[in-house]
Amino acid sequence: MIKNRLLLDALNGDNVSRPPVWMMRQAGRYLPDFMKLKEKYDFFTRCKTPELAAKITLMPIEQIGTDAAILFSDILVVPQAMGVDVEMRKELGPFIPKPIREAKQIEKIVIPDVDDNLNYVFEAIRLSKQMIDNRVPLIGFAGSPWTVLCYMVQGQGSKNFDIAKSFCFSQPEAAHMLLEKITTTTIKYLKSKVKAGVNVIQLFDSWGGLLSEDDYQKFSWHYNQKIIDSLKSKTKIISFSKGCWFALPLMAKSGVDALGIDWTCSARNARYLTGGKVTLQGNLDPSRLMSTPKEIEKLTKKMIAEFGIQKYVVNLGHGILPNVPVDNAKAFVNAVKNYSV
Repeated sequence: MIKNRLLLDALNGDNVSRPPVWMMRQAGRYLPDFMKLKEKYDFFTRCKTPELAAKITLMPIEQIGTDAAILFSDILVVPQAMGVDVEMRKELGPFIPKPIREAKQIEKIVIPDVDDNLNYVFEAIRLSKQMIDNRVPLIGFAGSPWTVLCYMVQGQGSKNFDIAKSFCFSQPEAAHMLLEKITTTTIKYLKSKVKAGVNVIQLFDSWGGLLSEDDYQKFSWHYNQKIIDSLKSKTKIISFSKGCWFALPLMAKSGVDALGIDWTCSARNARYLTGGKVTLQGNLDPSRLMSTPKEIEKLTKKMIAEFGIQKYVVNLGHGILPNVPVDNAKAFVNAVKNYSV
């Protein structure tokens, strides 16, 4: 039995004494102990070595005190398992030497045996669960098919993913072929994560906000919904679509347990657009953790007051930045733990 059930209770819509708190990208780059491991092991070695991944997963639980753990991994292990070469280059980030640009490349992409190709992820989950010892829930995650496609086609990170968007608009049949393969693989992957022991799944649609409302539904949400439909009877699901406030009414009817909100959408608008039907998560601007601890506490308490304690998960509006001082991250978490009406 999990001792700290705040996150699960909030996702259930149960009454809580305070909202739970965790941070996207909490297992990683702002922690000094993580940086020591980074100096010794490259990025994908850390992802693919269960002992290292589990150790990193637990760091924020033990050092920051969050109410949930999120597995240390990366959304791009999925295209790697599908036969696409993905590198993590210093000062550049994700890099795909042979990006997908035409249909004949997509025909060669495989839908893998995830239990074989991604077994290291499931081993990391099992090891993390042992080390967590029922203290808090463990979150597993995947990138949305659209977001994964963006990297596979663009070949690297981008502010606007113009090549990926052009590919979808000029070769829609090929784009949907690729999205279908990513979706099928992601469903298999997430089902195996649930079997391995994660308590919650978060679907990251980091680049959904680059699309218009119509194109978002066509190239992104359609596939997210397939994943949600396949998983919702098996686990709790949080869907986070950055910059997609326009789709909140649609998402609220999808069967997810919570919707992540970025910092550009107010609590009032988020509650209004979702009809109060679903738990919300977010939405402090990650850059605000560069404020003083006192200011962080003030902003966090204001945010909780605006969202309300019930049906709410405190989080950032995107991943924590690498230059955030550890004491500032602690100030954010402690402000929630000490919150009282």
